[in-house]
Amino acid sequence: MPDVGYFITITTVGWIDVFTRVQQKYVLIDSLRYCQKEKGLEIYAYCIMSSHIHMLCKAAEGYILSNVLRDFKKFTSKKIIKTIIEHPESRREWMLDYFSNSCEHLKRGQRYKVWQNGYHAEIARTNWFIKQKIQYIHKNPVVDKIVSNPEDYVFSSARNYADLDTELEVVVLNVF
Repeated sequence: MPDVGYFITITTVGWIDVFTRVQQKYVLIDSLRYCQKEKGLEIYAYCIMSSHIHMLCKAAEGYILSNVLRDFKKFTSKKIIKTIIEHPESRREWMLDYFSNSCEHLKRGQRYKVWQNGYHAEIARTNWFIKQKIQYIHKNPVVDKIVSNPEDYVFSSARNYADLDTELEVVVLNVF
């Protein structure tokens, strides 16, 4: 299964814990689902943590992964800010100030910056690498003491691999 895709990490500016709120997690889930349906994003594993998201993914033939991720980040940035403004958020002013200050140096006239530039990507060339990264992705909430077992975390593909109800469909790889 060589060259299945990329292990990717997308992180908020300042590692701000935006995704401690359920509605913010659903912003990401809904956007990932849209990217799967409309932009050719193939997801093999994912986990939404408080300040970042890990994925093992690739773009389907005819699509460019960097474009899909650029659009994902652009759309979710706007939606995250809108959610902070419209929903109860005790950190609203602090977060909006931080996101606003994070783009002061930009020339585009952007009002808020939610995501760090780019994304960390490693190509998945071997089954060993793929297996190791899927385990890493799924163990993230366990390491952070959010859950005791990977499949107990709702916002992770560990549930897909355990054949449980899921928030997001993924392509389950047979590497275990």
